Amino acid sequence: MRERKHRKFLPALFIAWAPLISLNVSASDGDPWTLAEQIVADIERPRIPAKTYHITDFDAPAEPGADARPAILRAIQTAARNGGGRVVVPKGTWLSKGPIVLQSHIELHLQEGAKLLFSPNPEHYLPAVKTRWEGTEVYTYSPLIYAANVEDVAITGKGIIDGNAGSEFKSWHAKQEADMVRLRKMGAGGVPVEKRIFAEGTYLRPPLVQFFHAKRVLLEDYTSLNSPFWVNHLVYTDSATVRGIRVESHFPNNDGIDIESSRNVLVEDSWFRTGDDSVVVKSGRDLDGRTIAAPSERIVVRNNDMGGEDGIALGSEMSGGIRDVFFTDNVLREGISAFRFKSNLDRGGLVENVHLRNLKVESFENLFWFQLNYPGELGGFFPSTYKDIVFENIDVKKIGTFLEVHAPAAAPLRNVQFRGVSVEQVETPMIIENAVNISFEAVKLGSQQIDGVLSWREQ
Repeated sequence: MRERKHRKFLPALFIAWAPLISLNVSASDGDPWTLAEQIVADIERPRIPAKTYHITDFDAPAEPGADARPAILRAIQTAARNGGGRVVVPKGTWLSKGPIVLQSHIELHLQEGAKLLFSPNPEHYLPAVKTRWEGTEVYTYSPLIYAANVEDVAITGKGIIDGNAGSEFKSWHAKQEADMVRLRKMGAGGVPVEKRIFAEGTYLRPPLVQFFHAKRVLLEDYTSLNSPFWVNHLVYTDSATVRGIRVESHFPNNDGIDIESSRNVLVEDSWFRTGDDSVVVKSGRDLDGRTIAAPSERIVVRNNDMGGEDGIALGSEMSGGIRDVFFTDNVLREGISAFRFKSNLDRGGLVENVHLRNLKVESFENLFWFQLNYPGELGGFFPSTYKDIVFENIDVKKIGTFLEVHAPAAAPLRNVQFRGVSVEQVETPMIIENAVNISFEAVKLGSQQIDGVLSWREQ
């Protein structure tokens, strides 16, 4: 759920057009980007046999409105029995009245001109399956493409995965509040997952594509349209390559790719136009996320074109922790926040060692936005810690606010460096509430330069 924008000016620090006191700022020892290179080298590609299974050989109907799902599943099952292989969806529109469930050692290949169109009827996505919904484990409607407890799996090809512009799921955004709150209370209260059943009569929308407990995954070249919820969702996934995909999906909560409690992930050369974050890293919500304690770590995001409500995001579901994340050589087009790091007082969790460099930003309302102190929705007080974050070599054309920070006094934002950031046009330089050791080196806002170290917090 999109948290409401929170601006608090007192006792926050509001800095208008005036440079900070200049102090010496030393760079950290060593080159952290050698770790990024090592992460990419360590990622394993899926090992899938060189066998091909065409869905038309399994009686997939080509007639408009006919259900191709049984044939697609027969092809997948046959390939899996034979040790795996490539299941080919040829040119044309193929309707699936229910989820496509992938198995180990399977590549689902969508040829150029192929469209996998999903049914608009929610009842086709039952029975409920185990998944994670906004960071809390639950049994609910199946993702449209679902792969659970798998290894060596891929979705490739220049075809289209279409969640259906007429999907009934889209009307559920306005109906989900009661179920969303009930699930969050279950997760925060430690209710066993087996008792968290949200099936017929409930309104939690499924993602378009989800991998749930997976090893060695490849997502390559395809286009995603009209997702009911999050678009591409990696949960508990180790060794994933996301390359050359396109996302054109603008409904609420349409994150382009959600990397959640996953490790050794590369996202590169992809194109995002989304209704929410383009690329976001998460690791679970509240007590449920802290108990599972599966961080997102060892992630590299490079050479992508991002456009959406927000560009790059961490959280707000980050209770399992996030560390060793690298963003480099990306372009961020326009939206609300270019970089949005978020949490609230129910979360807990530690975010550290995040590096962002060589980025171009066009036009956003906010450039760097840390919103870490929303009141806990469930009355908890588990503040999150965000620290050791570096932004460097970033060129920006036009923004509203350069830096906005809202953190709880008990857990201020710590040790954030801005180096070589150049902004052509900016309206508001800074709004700061509880930040410690925020350093600036060669930061240019219009005609002025900022060099120094800032700490501002409640005592």
